[in-house]
Amino acid sequence: MQGSANLTIMINAARKAGRALVKDFREVENLQVSSKSAGEFVSRADIASEKIIREMLTEARPNYGWLGEESEPVNGKDPTRRWIVDPLDGTTNFMHGLPHWAISIALEFKGEIVAAVVFDPAKDELFVAEKGAGAFMNDRRLRVSDRSAMIESVFATGVPYAGKKTLPATLHDLGQLMPACAGVRRWGSAALDLAYVAAGRYDGFWERELHAWDLAAGLLLVREAGGFVGPIREGTQILERGEIIAANSAIFDNLARIIRQRPA
Repeated sequence: MQGSANLTIMINAARKAGRALVKDFREVENLQVSSKSAGEFVSRADIASEKIIREMLTEARPNYGWLGEESEPVNGKDPTRRWIVDPLDGTTNFMHGLPHWAISIALEFKGEIVAAVVFDPAKDELFVAEKGAGAFMNDRRLRVSDRSAMIESVFATGVPYAGKKTLPATLHDLGQLMPACAGVRRWGSAALDLAYVAAGRYDGFWERELHAWDLAAGLLLVREAGGFVGPIREGTQILERGEIIAANSAIFDNLARIIRQRPA
């Protein structure tokens, strides 16, 4: 894919941070970690990854704003543009030696995501998209799946942990959806879940209680691969509320109908 200068900057930052993360991943048993909250951990690798990405993006585009998981947000001199970054999505997988985690970088312009990178260094899979230019994985054009039957479809979600308040709603979702589909996966990285919807590996994805940096890049990947993306609560903003439904066009309405049902 021949992308813009901004996309090239994003790819270079993701690859450099990815090389550092892979080194730390090989030494995962020796990493020092500190508790960030119940069930959620942050490592030195996570913070170092964000530092690499932030330095590269800020050096290239010093006037852009910044929203990252491990640092305070910054309002840029250019109020129309903002980087949205998760330097290590799937931290729990990383800390347990599970090779399913990613770097997510998005560029927002006037409130809309216009460029996206999700990089999986462990598998060397680079997912990229720009508004109006399509979505790609390692230079291969991506398209969402063409399945139309729910019973043949595989979905992904995140199951809340450590007493998160959305657990009852998610269990209700699973109870309604699982009898009607071919399976539900919980792999622990929302950025990769959305990338996999874009690649046709999953037919749909939904999750609550996320952050903008979990979602920003992935939602553009899905849209540019021909999929549909919407909020769980209709009329709300995905990035502000942190809730999302994503699927191919044939499946989206059925999946949304199930997920938008209120638990009894």
